[in-house]
Amino acid sequence: MALRHALLAALLDRELSGYQLTKLFDLGVSSFWHAASQQLYVELAKLEADGLLTGHEVVQQGRPNKRVFALTDAGLDELTRFTLAPTKPTSIRDDLLVKAYGAHAADPEKLAEQLDQRAAQSKAKADYLDEQLAKLRNGQPEEMYLRTAENIGPYLAGTRGRMYEREQEAWCTWAAAALRARA
Repeated sequence: MALRHALLAALLDRELSGYQLTKLFDLGVSSFWHAASQQLYVELAKLEADGLLTGHEVVQQGRPNKRVFALTDAGLDELTRFTLAPTKPTSIRDDLLVKAYGAHAADPEKLAEQLDQRAAQSKAKADYLDEQLAKLRNGQPEEMYLRTAENIGPYLAGTRGRMYEREQEAWCTWAAAALRARA
C-alpha cells in the first residue's frame, strides 16, 4: 500500500485541507498508516499533478487561506483499482516487540515501564477512537449505522484500529506483569 491510497481513501467523501488530513492521520488513520505531515503535503502535490485530486483555495476571514483537496474521477478509479488488487499479509515492525524478544538482556523493571507506557498510549488512542466512532454513528446503534450509512469505510477502519489498540494495551499489561513476576 502506498500513502497515495490512504490519502485517496481519506478524501473519498469530503474535501479536506492538508492540515485536516494531517490531523486525521495523526489521530485516526495512524493505527494502520503513519506519515509525517511533510510526506502528506508532498504526496498531495503529486496526486494533484497526476490528476487524481483537485485542489482549490478557500478564503477565510481572520485566518490564513487554506487549500482543500477533493478526489477526481481518475482518483476514484485509482482507489477502486487499489481496492480490487490482492493484499499482502500484514507484518509488524515494532521496536518494543524486539525489546520483549530480547527481554533476557533487559532490565526487567525498565522494560516493564516501557510496556506500561505503551499500554497507556494504546488505551488513550482506543478511547479516542471510541469517541470518533460514536460521533460517526451519531446516536445510532452500530448495527443500524452499518446497514444505513452511505460510507462505512472510516468506521470499519476505525473499528480495526480500536481493536488493535485494545489488544496492544492488554498484551503490554500482561507482558509487564510477567516481567515483574520474575523479578
